Amino acid sequence: MLLNLIFFSLGLMLLYYGASWLVKGSSTLAKDLGIRPIVIGLTVVAFGTSAPELFVSVISSIQGKSMIAVGNAVGSNICNIGLVLGLTAMCNPIITKKSVVKYDIPIMIGISFFLLLISLDSQLSRIDGFILFSGIIIYTFFNYYFSAGKAKTTGANQEPLICNVEKKKFTSTKYGQVILIILGISGIIAGADILINAAVKIMQVFGVNEKFIGLTIVAFGTSLPELATSAVSALKKEMDISIGNLIGSNVFNILSVLGVASLIRPISINGGFIESGLIYDYLVMIFISILLWGLLIKKPVVTRTNGAILLAAYTGYIIYLNLA
Repeated sequence: MLLNLIFFSLGLMLLYYGASWLVKGSSTLAKDLGIRPIVIGLTVVAFGTSAPELFVSVISSIQGKSMIAVGNAVGSNICNIGLVLGLTAMCNPIITKKSVVKYDIPIMIGISFFLLLISLDSQLSRIDGFILFSGIIIYTFFNYYFSAGKAKTTGANQEPLICNVEKKKFTSTKYGQVILIILGISGIIAGADILINAAVKIMQVFGVNEKFIGLTIVAFGTSLPELATSAVSALKKEMDISIGNLIGSNVFNILSVLGVASLIRPISINGGFIESGLIYDYLVMIFISILLWGLLIKKPVVTRTNGAILLAAYTGYIIYLNLA
C-alpha cells in the first residue's frame, strides 16, 4: 500500500510538470506560427492529454475488457466537463471564444449523439471505428483551415494571439518549443500511467466491477492530464488552451480513442447496451455537454457559479453510480 501511494504521488508530479511544459511549449509555438491558441488547445494539447485514454482503451479492447474500453472514454468525457472544467472554473473563471459555443460544443454534442446511435446494437464494429476515426481527421482539418481563414480575414496583428507568454531562451526557437511539447506529453502519459496503475491496485482491494472501474477510477485517472493542463492553463491566463483542451479531448475520446480501439478489435458491449445500463452513462455524457452549452449561450464565460453547477452534476452522477 505504501509503495502504491509513493507511485501515486510520483504520477501527480509528472502530470503537473508535464502539463506546465505542454502549455508553455504549445502557447509559444502558437504565437510564432500565427495560429490561434484555441486551435492549439483543440488539437495538439487535446490530443496529447488524451493519449492515456487512447492507450487504456486500445489495450482494454485487445484484452477483451469492453466495459473498461468504452467506460473509460465515456467516463472521461463526463469527468472532463463536470469535474475538470467545474474545478478549474471555481478556481478561476474561464473566458472563451464565441466560436467555441457556436461551433465546437455543438459538434461535441452531435458526435456524442452519433456514438449513442451506433452503440444501440451493443457493439462498435470496424466500420463504426473507421467512420469515427475519419471524423477526427475531418475535425482537425476543419479547425486548421478555420483558423487560417480567420487569420486572413482579421489580420494577424489586430489582436494578440496569446497573453502572458514569457518566452525564455529555451522556448525562443521552434525547435525548443517542439522539444518542450514532446517532454510535456511524455511526462503526462507517464504520470497518468503510473497514477492509474497505483489507483487500480488500491481499488482492487474493494472488489469493484469492470464497468465501475472504467467509468470512475480509470476515467478519472486518464482525465488527470486534462485537469492538470486546464488548471495550469487557467492559472497562466491561457483560457483558450484551457477550455479548448477539454472540448478537443472529448471529441478525441469519441472519434479517435473509440475509433482506433474498435478498428483494432470490434468492441462488444457485454450484457447489451441497454441491459447493462451503459445507455444511461451515455445520456449523462450528452446531458452534461448540453448543460455546459446552455450555461455559455448568453455569455461565453464559465463563471465560478457555472463551475459549481457542473461539479454538482458530476457529484450527482458519482452518487448514482454508487447506488446503481
